[in-house]
Amino acid sequence: MNAERREQVRSNALYLRGVRPIDPDEVAEYVEGRPHPAVVRQLLREEAFSLGLVERDDGTFEPVSEEPIAPDFRGVESFPEEYGRKLEDLLVAEFGAGWPDGESGEELRETIRRLKEDYFAQNPVEYDYGVALGYAIYHLPDYYAVVQYVLAEIAERGLLPRKLRVLDVGAGVGGPALGLHDFLPDDALAEYHAVEPGDAADVLAAMLEETRANFRATVHRETAEAFEPEGEYDLALFANVLNELDDPEAVVRKYLDALAPDGSLVAVAPADKNASIGLREVERSVADRTTVYSPTLRLWPGEEPSDRGWSFDVKPDLDVPAFQRRLDEGARPAGEGGEERNRTAGDGEFVNVDVQFSHAVLRTDGVRRREFTADPERSAKMAEMERHVTERVNLVAVKLSRSLSEGETRNDVFKVGDGSEQVGHFAVLTNETSLNRALRDAEYGSLLSFEDALVLWNEDEGAYNLVVDEKTVVDRL
Repeated sequence: MNAERREQVRSNALYLRGVRPIDPDEVAEYVEGRPHPAVVRQLLREEAFSLGLVERDDGTFEPVSEEPIAPDFRGVESFPEEYGRKLEDLLVAEFGAGWPDGESGEELRETIRRLKEDYFAQNPVEYDYGVALGYAIYHLPDYYAVVQYVLAEIAERGLLPRKLRVLDVGAGVGGPALGLHDFLPDDALAEYHAVEPGDAADVLAAMLEETRANFRATVHRETAEAFEPEGEYDLALFANVLNELDDPEAVVRKYLDALAPDGSLVAVAPADKNASIGLREVERSVADRTTVYSPTLRLWPGEEPSDRGWSFDVKPDLDVPAFQRRLDEGARPAGEGGEERNRTAGDGEFVNVDVQFSHAVLRTDGVRRREFTADPERSAKMAEMERHVTERVNLVAVKLSRSLSEGETRNDVFKVGDGSEQVGHFAVLTNETSLNRALRDAEYGSLLSFEDALVLWNEDEGAYNLVVDEKTVVDRL
């Protein structure tokens, strides 16, 4: 369709959007040459974001709501079967119907083993198509879940618009993209841009075929450093990629320039020590341009934390996807001499349903998930905790871990922070009562007040222990 007719379609759509649902059949009647309604429908899809139109199930279009997204999010229990079937289609196309068994299954298992070994050794990984498929088997489900838990933190304050532009930097094989897609309501309108230079982009593009019409996706096969974003984005997503960049701070600063004034930059990393600490280092390195929305709130004006910063959340495990179970239980080929090699089949080595992650949500408009400023007349500051050792103090802090203790007989230990800490602070629950139970029950990222916590220095750990006993009161704020 030429430019003149395209403009006629746009003009008619703009007129009708304030009158009634836009029917491609009706619009076609007012366009020179009476194009086929299917041609008009496709053009409306292409122009949907600029026109602010969502496509309905009956094939007509209507204006997207101006109300922010407010989903009733209750967590993620499983990876959707339709996405699992799509992944298995790719595996069958590459390896054949018996992909979990024999040589192909062993190749995929060895690929996943190498991925895990290289990751923990902090070695660079080259993603050819086979490696990308192995990565998808192991990581699509947990990445799919993680992004939804983080998005829920933004949406709970009405900060996720129903019409939004998204930039997914280092999009990988599509776990975060699919999680974002399923988190958004059907009447949301998303213009999604993925930046992914490797063969993982082939898997990503295939998985994106499962998304609905109102989730318009474009894959840019470029590196994060080379890609030049155009326009402003409501959500910039860095999921499990910062630890793979040579200069993550420079890359994050570059994309902050493309963030809408009321947008959110979301960084997610695995929960392991190196990746989690690396994420916090990036978070702190851009403090001159951003405010931490969640979870590591700065409760004292002008203060920044300088502790190690290892902090992560843990959510319920997912159901085991069929494709992970099939690979885990697949028949192993015989080794040299024909000896049986199936002794470890089904031991869970290739099942990954843990949902554990570090994250940071950064904004440039000063908005925080919990709007709170500590009062020096009422609360002790962690940056000055040395002066309070062996004393009981009142303080405010963010809960930054689940219980870190090991063994049933040990006291529960929780990492806490107030944004001023120079070394680690840990709340140690030695005697639980009805007045301090909030410490155990509160979710990760909750803001807590402590009354009469005993301050002790832990020489072995090089950290402060805040002892919570029968004299201590802990409340959610």
